[in-house]
Amino acid sequence: MTSRPGFGSFIVMCAIALVDAPALHAQSAPQPITVTSQTLNEGQPVPRQHTPDGRNDSPSLSWSGVPAGTRELMVFCEDPDVGNPPPFVHWVVYKIPPSAKGLPEALPIDPTAAMPSGLEGAVQGTSGFRRAIYRGPAPPPGKLHSYHFVVYALDSPIVQKPGTPPMTRAELLAAAANHIIGRGELVATYQRQ
Repeated sequence: MTSRPGFGSFIVMCAIALVDAPALHAQSAPQPITVTSQTLNEGQPVPRQHTPDGRNDSPSLSWSGVPAGTRELMVFCEDPDVGNPPPFVHWVVYKIPPSAKGLPEALPIDPTAAMPSGLEGAVQGTSGFRRAIYRGPAPPPGKLHSYHFVVYALDSPIVQKPGTPPMTRAELLAAAANHIIGRGELVATYQRQ
C-alpha cells in the first residue's frame, strides 16, 4: 500500500482547525466596570424610597472603568431569586451614550418624557411588569431577595426596528451577543416582613 505524502499532515491540520474554530470566534471576557450609587450599598438593603413601599424612585447609579471602544451602555435591575425563567427584571435602560457616567435618581416614569441631560437617546425598556419604567423591589414577605444592578458596555449600538415597543432584557442580551466588552454590577437586597 502506498501512502500519500502530506495527507496525514493535512488531516491533522484540519482536526486542529476544527478544535480551535470556536476559540477564534469566542468573545473575550468583558472588562470589569465599577458600579456605585449614592443611595445603594453593596450587600445592604435597598432604601424604601426605591421600592413600592416608598416612592418607588429609580436609584442613582454611577460607573467607572468603561472600556475604550464602548459605543453604548445598558443597565438592568434583576432579581435572580424569582422569575419564570429567572431573573425577574425590574428595570431596563438601553441606548445610554458612552459618555454617560451614570443615571440620576428618579428617571421619568412617563415614557414620553425627555431623558435628563447627557442621556439623550436612552430608552427605558420593557421590564417583567410589561412596562417601560422602573419598579423597585416588592418581594413576598419572608425571604430576602438580591437585586443586581448590572451595567453592560457594548462595542456596537443596539439596533431596534422602528415602531417596535421598548426592548426586553432577553431581546437586548440577544442583540448584544458578541458585543459586550464591559460588565459590572452592584448587588443590594430587600426583604418584606
